[in-house]
Amino acid sequence: MRATDSSSPDQAPAIATLMERGELFAAECPSRAVLQHVTSRWGVLVLVALLAGTHRFSDLRRKIGGVSEKMLAQTLQWLEGDGFVLRTQYPVVPPKVEYSLTPMGVEVARQVEGLADWIEGNLGRILSGRRERADALAVAPLPGVRAGVRTPA
Repeated sequence: MRATDSSSPDQAPAIATLMERGELFAAECPSRAVLQHVTSRWGVLVLVALLAGTHRFSDLRRKIGGVSEKMLAQTLQWLEGDGFVLRTQYPVVPPKVEYSLTPMGVEVARQVEGLADWIEGNLGRILSGRRERADALAVAPLPGVRAGVRTPA
């Protein structure tokens, strides 16, 4: 989505405009599925990995530690369906398939790369805050919580 609203049909309205209309948070809004695909753990990592260039499936699997074959295949299918990833299959034996970003895929990948970069750059602060909150909860439990068991307040 663009930061500015425009009357041009090829430009999306600003997020603020969608929020005012209630469309962004509507259960049936198609952007929810796209947001899920792009911002999922594996979606972000696939998009950022493909910013470096074309990859074969096995290369992506090695590069993205922890992703299962099933989840990588599903994520690539979602991103291809959304128009962000191009799947090129070559007529050779053994089969050769390569994945790359479409121009729109490059745009969205740069956006999530910025978010991933921010998280990496602030990871120390994030983890420190997480530890502080966990320590505070251990010292002063919430009302209605006794010995790790929640009781009615």
